[in-house]
Amino acid sequence: MKADLIYTLVIGGGGYIGAHLVAQLISTGRRVTVLGRSAEPRYVLPVGTTYISGDFAQAALLKCLLDEHQEVIDLAYATVPNTSFENPLTDLLQNLPPSVQLFTEAAHRGVKLVLVSSGGTVYGESLELPIRETHPTKPISPYGVTKLTLENYAYLYAATHGLKFVCLRPSNAYGVGQRPFAGQGFIATAMASAIRSVPIKVFGQHGAIRDYLYVSDLAAGIVAALENGRLSEIYNLSSGQGMSNMDIVHAFKPLLQDFGYKVQIEHLPERIFDVKTNILDSTKLKEHTGWETKVTFEDGLGLTYEWLRMIENA
Repeated sequence: MKADLIYTLVIGGGGYIGAHLVAQLISTGRRVTVLGRSAEPRYVLPVGTTYISGDFAQAALLKCLLDEHQEVIDLAYATVPNTSFENPLTDLLQNLPPSVQLFTEAAHRGVKLVLVSSGGTVYGESLELPIRETHPTKPISPYGVTKLTLENYAYLYAATHGLKFVCLRPSNAYGVGQRPFAGQGFIATAMASAIRSVPIKVFGQHGAIRDYLYVSDLAAGIVAALENGRLSEIYNLSSGQGMSNMDIVHAFKPLLQDFGYKVQIEHLPERIFDVKTNILDSTKLKEHTGWETKVTFEDGLGLTYEWLRMIENA
């Protein structure tokens, strides 16, 4: 390694958020390596990125990579909320052991870690809105329980092994590049459903209330926490603007109707593992790092729609 360069490893960086994050990391002058499980990254990564196919559960590979990097951002997670509910033991076993191994090896080498956790799922049902980092954590899904467990292990290793880490709890990402029907990402799936002339599935009368953050703003928040976040701190990363699923449909409905698309809704029973309302407060991140959102929700919807219409009609 050249002494004047910063080498950053992004675990799970070949996906949607990772592709946007890597571009911003490279723009800061960093040398970036992405570790992903697929043979090739699922998204196009910027020129200059080193991509390595492998699993961070492989101890020898992980140790070798950490020897060559001063920073690591952990985006990896093997499941999504609905699959974790179906098989909670698998959720725990696939995610906890490799993460604890990462904490161990990063602490041993003095590597700085940004742990990207989960916003809504770790808090559970909200007692007050917007939710600050001091809100009680009582998750109601296996996904949230495992995410919170990873945070607690990071704290443990900070206290006992000197792990240098910052924890981020992001809200729901959306925007250009988010592939629909992937198990996460209501906005992309809802828009693509209308474009394909199939009903948009909403669980409950109005759907869950969430805040949505444009993906480039989310990536900028991760970089801000990496550069200026305080060690062993938790930061919410969000827009702070709560919207139900139906609010979102009503927001983009005129845009799609202008292009001749009919918006249909299929209401399904509420899912017991869905937190009803989750709106995060990012004040602490803003105060500690200077991070601010740049893309308005309306602009983000327009950009997302143009990209989806292009790929759906390709």
